[in-house]
Amino acid sequence: MTLKQVRAFLAVAQSLSFAVACERLHLSQSALSLTIKALEEGLGGRLFSRNTRNVALTPEGESLLPLARRLVADWDNAEDEMRQRFTLQRGRVTLAAMPSFAGNLLPPILKTFRARYPNVNVTVNDVINEQVLEMVRDRHVELGVAFEPMQGSSLAFTPLYLDRFVAVVPLDSPFAQHDEIHWETLLEQPFITLQRPSTVRVMLEEHLQARGMKLPVEFESHQLATVGRMVASGLGVSAVPALCVGQMHELGARCITLSDPVIERAIGVLTKPGHELSAAAQALFDTLRDQDIGAQLTAK
Repeated sequence: MTLKQVRAFLAVAQSLSFAVACERLHLSQSALSLTIKALEEGLGGRLFSRNTRNVALTPEGESLLPLARRLVADWDNAEDEMRQRFTLQRGRVTLAAMPSFAGNLLPPILKTFRARYPNVNVTVNDVINEQVLEMVRDRHVELGVAFEPMQGSSLAFTPLYLDRFVAVVPLDSPFAQHDEIHWETLLEQPFITLQRPSTVRVMLEEHLQARGMKLPVEFESHQLATVGRMVASGLGVSAVPALCVGQMHELGARCITLSDPVIERAIGVLTKPGHELSAAAQALFDTLRDQDIGAQLTAK
């Protein structure tokens, strides 16, 4: 039973006239008759009793009528929904992003996306860097925003910008008046950082170890917000990606350019190779890629 046959059956059943049904369907009388005949043969019996003057539904035809209406309505609804999804008149996209990105840079990007596609809903999972990779890999989300993964990763990475680590110091620290500070000077102070297996923690330790330096960790936390509050309270200093500068300032700390060595790493969009993005996810991917995030950070 094909959709064409069901539509033909409905046209005849609702008008009880082959001539009227032909006009509605833009079919010839012979083509409509053949379509109804093929439907009846496929189902195993007559759906209409007809003579030269009248057309009427058989009991089986009466039984098929409400089912046919429902089938066509469901089909039309499905077709309409898919068309709306492809044209972004509706849809949903899921994204995983590091909390530092989700809380600082993502909101204005989502505002731009919403202005372009007001009927597409977005679900944001703000999770640590490692979980972003895992959620994209397991296809729990279509897109992820995180640091560039290590070589050998099975994920595709599209860089958005290069993030540089900055120093975080208390407002009443002598360093707060400086425009720049060297790592060697910063590490003379009690250090506050994220707990392992945080990518930020591992990244810092690896870069510094290559230079013969070591983090003098005295306090650690799972959340960057807690690290910022500890620094603001005068418990020590820290180093965070530049995308967290606004958040650190709101918490009452001061951020300063860090050098010697400069530690930086690309942040970008993660996708799973071989899996085509939905229209909504592709639109969000394009919106993320179109933003000049580096300029936004410089402006801050």
